[in-house]
Amino acid sequence: MATDDQRKNPRIQSSNLLSYVSCDETDQEIMQGMGRTLNVSEGGILLETHVPIDQHHVVTLTIALEEELMAFKGRVAHATKLKDGGFLSGIEFTEMDEKKRQFFRQYVLFFRGQETA
Repeated sequence: MATDDQRKNPRIQSSNLLSYVSCDETDQEIMQGMGRTLNVSEGGILLETHVPIDQHHVVTLTIALEEELMAFKGRVAHATKLKDGGFLSGIEFTEMDEKKRQFFRQYVLFFRGQETA
C-alpha cells in the first residue's frame, strides 16, 4: 500500500454516509449496502462497511454533495478486516468523465475546507 507521500492525490479526512452496489464480472448485482467514508481523494476513497466487498467486483458508489447525487464506479484496491468485525476497502475510481471529475473536486475541496476550519 502506498504511503501518503507516494499518493498521486492527497487524502482528506471525511466521514460521510454513502450507498454502494457491488456487481460481478457479468454486471449482475451481488449486494448493496451503506458505508461511510473515512477519507477521500480525487482518485478514490477509503470505505468502512459492515460486510466485506469482493475484490473482483465492480463497486458503484452514490455520493451526495449538498443537493446533488453522483454515482462513481471503482474497484477494491485493498481490503482489511477490523478487530470490531467491520471492514475497510480502499476503492480506486475506474470511470470518471469530466462532469464527475468536477463534482468530485468540489466534494474534496468542500471537505478540505472543513478540515482547515
